[in-house]
Amino acid sequence: MKHLILGLAASTVMTSAAFAELLDLEKDVLTFGFIKLTDMAPLAIAYEQGYFLDEGLFVTLEAQANWKVLLDGVIDGQLDGAHMLAGQPLAATIGYGTEAHIITPFSMDLNGNGITVSNEVWEKMLPNIPKMADGRPEHPISAEALVPVIEEFKANGEAFNMGMVFPVSTHNYELRYWLAAGGINPGYYSPDNISGQIGADVFLSVTPPPQMPATLEAGTIHGYCVGEPWNQQAVFKGIGVPVITDYQLWKNNPEKVFGITDAFAEENPNTTKAVVRALIRAAMWLDENNNANRPEAVEILSRPEYVGADYEVIANSMTGFFEFEKGDKRDIPDFNVFFRHNATYPYYSDAIWYLTQMRRWGQIAEPKSDAWFKDVAASVYRPEIYLEAARSLVDDGLAKEEDFPWEANGFKAPTPAADIIDGIPFDGRAPNAYLDSLPIGLKGDQTVVGDEVQG
Repeated sequence: MKHLILGLAASTVMTSAAFAELLDLEKDVLTFGFIKLTDMAPLAIAYEQGYFLDEGLFVTLEAQANWKVLLDGVIDGQLDGAHMLAGQPLAATIGYGTEAHIITPFSMDLNGNGITVSNEVWEKMLPNIPKMADGRPEHPISAEALVPVIEEFKANGEAFNMGMVFPVSTHNYELRYWLAAGGINPGYYSPDNISGQIGADVFLSVTPPPQMPATLEAGTIHGYCVGEPWNQQAVFKGIGVPVITDYQLWKNNPEKVFGITDAFAEENPNTTKAVVRALIRAAMWLDENNNANRPEAVEILSRPEYVGADYEVIANSMTGFFEFEKGDKRDIPDFNVFFRHNATYPYYSDAIWYLTQMRRWGQIAEPKSDAWFKDVAASVYRPEIYLEAARSLVDDGLAKEEDFPWEANGFKAPTPAADIIDGIPFDGRAPNAYLDSLPIGLKGDQTVVGDEVQG
């Protein structure tokens, strides 16, 4: 585990002191955790560009072994905050797994994930995938192409295994969404069986992100859903083929968040505001001038203390394109979004989507009212903190008024059917109606009892 200690340059002393005096920081020495993924970039850039120092903050960034270790570090105070899976603050707050009130005043990015299968599985899928005029596979690729492959495995007495990074990760829910959209049941959870494999056609299990390619190569799993650079790593190593990105699955879907305890925010309101200011500036830098800073960001992220993957691997997704089969590079300029499309605003509707997926697959075992979804979202996602920080940046001339959704009231516009692979729109204001519209998954009063869905 490598620590990054930021030295204080003489030229920044007056700026830092001015911000510290202005905000009267309750705590100015902080340690933040992260996992080695490209979407930790706002933390790295806030550090490297001196935005933390501008706020009077002396920050250590510390890579964590896995998501559970990271969450536990925030809860027990070893970490003041962290780059988190969006599902982690929600799950902790409702008591699924480790119980603690975690909040997020800042959403770190949109998109950024992919689903990869082994070369063997890809070859079996290919005959089931429509081709373009030039012979390349037509995208987005539906999981329907995987159905005959799973049936073949089953006929041979083999389980079809896929990896995801954590039970409450976006990756788990995106992988499940893609499978279910193709008519494949990814399995349910129950209070008595938290494997997530009840009634499953495909068996999903946890693998830490950096270990995904090696686990695929070893044959332990036949595919996985993970963030970058670990899908592109499979292409570079020649061991697997990404079949879909989450941008193709659900255009501009929410991804990671910056998580802190509710107690930290209550005890350190000015420090929290200062941190959010620095992170907003980092996100702006990452997307400004049509991603002009991305090559520099890729160089920073490729360093061993951050992501530690080859420059070329990280650049494959961070600079506007994505490589599927070797040589099949396709433009996806919004594969990684850090500020555009109000990416940093912590929308209640984003939180509600995660909660619907927890309910859909049984992690939330009992039916909940629409009001419950909204109340939980509002207790975890904190746009009022975000907007206070944003307003101060505008007032200081460091951000533009028009770049923030001042009138959002916590909700974004419903996601249209055309932006989601199964053609089912999502409106965060009506979570139960949304659940009822999904063909596979719990709805209404249904529960999982034993190994079957009842109700």
